[in-house]
Amino acid sequence: MGVLHESFGLRTSRRLEIRDITNEIAGILKKANIKNGLINVFTRHSTSGIVINENESRLIKDFENALKSLIPSDRNYLHNAIDNNADSHIRAFYVGSSETIPVENGSMNLGTWQSVFFVELDGPRSRKVMVTVIGE
Repeated sequence: MGVLHESFGLRTSRRLEIRDITNEIAGILKKANIKNGLINVFTRHSTSGIVINENESRLIKDFENALKSLIPSDRNYLHNAIDNNADSHIRAFYVGSSETIPVENGSMNLGTWQSVFFVELDGPRSRKVMVTVIGE
């Protein structure tokens, strides 16, 4: 059983931004050289998230609009007294900080239309994504 821990950085350019990171993860998987196992993708930042969904531009915009509508930034949140980003923390609470993907025959076993996304909720910032590959 082999284990590889690796990270990669990314720079976001907007406060709310959804970026496809599937290729970066596939590159790490290739380096791990495993046939079957699991990949865990994790963000250590409390104002960002990791999700799996379809990479279609209108759907991505719908997802961004839904987050803004469900958790508006112009509320009088208590946490805003500290650093004025409570909406980002609340959105991250619902989005989640990690995803685990099965690996079969050396490839991520994602659905036909699925991609892995980094969700920036308090950008622009420099971020780091942690990837752990476990398998044989």
